[in-house]
Amino acid sequence: MSLLDCFCTSRTQVESLRPEKQSETSTHQNLVDEPTLSLLPPSTRASEVICSTNVSHYELQVEIGRGFDNLTSVHLARHTPTGTLVTVKITNLENCTEERLKALQKAVILSHFFRHPNITTYWTVFTVGSWLWVISPFMAYGSASQLLRTYFPEGMSETLIRNILFGAVRGLNYLHQNGCIHRSIKASHILISGDGLVTLSGLSHLHSLVKHGQKHRAVYDFPQFSTSVQPWLSPELLRQDLHGYNVKSDIYSVGITACELASGQVPFQDMHRTQMLLQKLKGPPYSPLDISIFPQSESRMKISRSGVDSGIGESVHVSSGTHTVNSDRLQTPPSKTFSPAFLSLVQLCLQQDPEKR
Repeated sequence: MSLLDCFCTSRTQVESLRPEKQSETSTHQNLVDEPTLSLLPPSTRASEVICSTNVSHYELQVEIGRGFDNLTSVHLARHTPTGTLVTVKITNLENCTEERLKALQKAVILSHFFRHPNITTYWTVFTVGSWLWVISPFMAYGSASQLLRTYFPEGMSETLIRNILFGAVRGLNYLHQNGCIHRSIKASHILISGDGLVTLSGLSHLHSLVKHGQKHRAVYDFPQFSTSVQPWLSPELLRQDLHGYNVKSDIYSVGITACELASGQVPFQDMHRTQMLLQKLKGPPYSPLDISIFPQSESRMKISRSGVDSGIGESVHVSSGTHTVNSDRLQTPPSKTFSPAFLSLVQLCLQQDPEKR
């Protein structure tokens, strides 16, 4: 059985997204059956077939989430000529500001420019009146954030984290080799297909180090990041000083994501930006089980399930409700252990000095 391979039919793929259809134990076993992830890209045949810009060829099944500041609706759909399940993201362009339109344009262009099995692919992009339709592969397991909230609220095992981060880091390395900084690495931007393929999404924040044919050592572009992204940002990106930042900023975000996957919680969540920066600048690097960096307020008692990432903005939140977490969990570190190698990796990623990462 291949990693994550519990979706044998189209119907099973849809139903298995619901937690009641599968126990946590069986799900975890399916996720770690194989030590490494499949690195094959989505079916070449499917990508060749699903290029239709005829809206009647897509039968919307159900809305599985919303994203891009609620401007985008994300649907599970069926490509009727082939019967293939796809993800359809629909955005009303008339409701988008100029800044949002530029972000959409960037994500669409970059998705076609990059060619790597661990970078999310857009099969087809077209407009229907003022509506933008984006057709992409259906990622049966959704995001790593969704897996956390649905099956692993106390955090994932080290084996599973290793497999997920392996695919994400491969995609990130490809972006870095092409002179790009992702600037939005987090669990909800890591998508997982039914056959175990891990892809990196969230390209709307991506920034290039290459200007006028020259690759710069640092950039000084500091967009107004959404508060939902800030917990993953590096100290130098939050600091916004004359030193700028480079690709090492993404490595810090990988460390925060590792903590997120290990604990089931987002470090520094709900902190004010200034307080967050001070927390990240003080003391030694944090460990995945350091409770001081996790939220303690009652506002974190209810955590919305993350659905399929939009790939063109912020992560999408499924409208199926919230998952209530016991307060004891928010005050006590999970009773689990991680290898010295894993803890060392996280600490290296979270070094304050970018050159030490």
